[in-house]
Amino acid sequence: MSYIDITRSLSSDMAVWPGDQPFEYDPTMAILQGDSVNVGRVVMSTHTGTHIDAPYHYDEKGMRVDEIPLESVSGECIVVEAVNLLVIEESFLQNIDFKGTRKVLFKTTSSERGHSYDSFPVFTEEAALLLGEKGVELAGIDAPSVDPLESKTLPAHHAFKEAGTFILEGLDLHHVQPGIYELTAFPLKLKGGDGSPVRAVLKEIKRS
Repeated sequence: MSYIDITRSLSSDMAVWPGDQPFEYDPTMAILQGDSVNVGRVVMSTHTGTHIDAPYHYDEKGMRVDEIPLESVSGECIVVEAVNLLVIEESFLQNIDFKGTRKVLFKTTSSERGHSYDSFPVFTEEAALLLGEKGVELAGIDAPSVDPLESKTLPAHHAFKEAGTFILEGLDLHHVQPGIYELTAFPLKLKGGDGSPVRAVLKEIKRS
C-alpha cells in the first residue's frame, strides 16, 4: 500500500510564523550555467512547515531535538477529526476512543490551503494534560501551533511537556480520513536543536 504524504511543501512563497525566517532555496551551482552538478542552499527556521517542537523550544532545560526517541515519532497512530473547532478542549477528548494508540493526529480543516496564521485552533492546558493521562506520547495538528499566535506564556506547550507528550505541528491532513495508520515523522538530527522540519507520512493499517 502506498504512503500518504502529510507534509507541507517548502517553497519561497509559503507563509511562515510572523517575524520568523522566511524559507529560501537558492541554487549555488547549476548544470545549465556550466557546473557539473546542481546544488542548492537552504535557509529556514527550524519551525518551518511541518515540524516537531523539541521541549527545549519553550523550556531552557528541555530535551533537544536530537534527543527525541525515534519510536516517539513513528509507529501506530490515530487520526481524529476535529474540523471547525476553534479550541480543542478536555470535553471533546473525553468521549474519543483512541484505541490504545500513543500517537494522535488532529484533523481540524478539510482545506488544502490549511490555516492562516491569523486564526487557527489551539489546545487548552486541560486537554493537553488529559492526552498525557491517556498515554499519548505524540500529539499532532494541522495548525501552525498548539497555542494562540499572541501567546507569550505558551500554556499548552508547557502542559504537553508536563504530560510527556511531544508536539507535531503544521501537518497537512485535508486528504486523510479518520482512522488508524502507521506514522513516520523523523526530524533532522540537529545537535542541540529546538525543533526540526519533518517528512511526515502515513500508511493505512487494515484491522479485521
